[in-house]
Amino acid sequence: MKERARLQEELEGWQKKEKELEEILILGEIVKETQDTDDSSELISRVNRLDELLNRYEIERMLGGEHDQNNAIVYINAGAGGTEAQDWAEMLLRMYLKWAEKKGFESQIVDMLHGEEAGIKNVTFLLRGPYAYGYMKSEMGIHRLVRLSPFDANNRRHTSFASVYAYPELSEDISIDIKEEELKIDTFRASGPGGQHVNRTESAIRITHLPTGIVVQCQNERSQHKNKAIAMSILKSRLYELEKKKQEEKLRSLNKEKKDIGWGSQIRSYILHPYKLVKDHRTKTEEHNADAVLDGGIDSFIKAYLLHLTFEGKRDS
Repeated sequence: MKERARLQEELEGWQKKEKELEEILILGEIVKETQDTDDSSELISRVNRLDELLNRYEIERMLGGEHDQNNAIVYINAGAGGTEAQDWAEMLLRMYLKWAEKKGFESQIVDMLHGEEAGIKNVTFLLRGPYAYGYMKSEMGIHRLVRLSPFDANNRRHTSFASVYAYPELSEDISIDIKEEELKIDTFRASGPGGQHVNRTESAIRITHLPTGIVVQCQNERSQHKNKAIAMSILKSRLYELEKKKQEEKLRSLNKEKKDIGWGSQIRSYILHPYKLVKDHRTKTEEHNADAVLDGGIDSFIKAYLLHLTFEGKRDS
């Protein structure tokens, strides 16, 4: 039923695009005859809107992975460098939340550890919406920032790093065997920056999976039960991805020439001084409007990376 609903939604979406194109063509003929400025402005607006929808549709057609349609669980971790790196991690979080808002995705911060002075040490958040994981898998890796430091009294240039990783949120029909005796569950009081907003009850949950050492936690909800449910969902996804990664490692060992673009690789540089440039090192895609990128304008990088994957897949086959 879920698959049927998805296909029905896709079919209706395509029919709406066809209808919009027909109306644009009719409006174009009217503008030719009347030269009316209001009609001309409406025509340009509708063409731009349809172009944006078709670009998104084109990207989603490249997302054919097993879990690309799923919601995403995203982790951002500040690299070495203290306040500089922590501020950069928070900038990345803002960039992704801005991008998600433009895409119409629902975002929810599950867990966040604030820095002592500024920024965040790490954060976990959920993105809910069609193809959320398919999009976010393009962002996995190390992100590098070069700028004049706002935290340096001598105004020197600093380089900061933060890592981004994403997992698909698994649907309930996928069974992952998690034994109760393999879990260590701790409760604690959630808190915000500087010890503010401390809960009076221990509603936050930390779950440690003893066989693998994976630790997940959630402190966003006031209810301990809700926090535990979200934490278990994240643990389930991470265990699934761990097993999947083991299988991929076995396949990769059979083909050692195949390059691996994943965790630990520097994928993109954001240069704010002495010039402004954002460059993706995997696809060589560049954007000179760095401010727009940091405000959530990352679609060109995502599209270029997905095209790169599609090309690589065809070449390998």
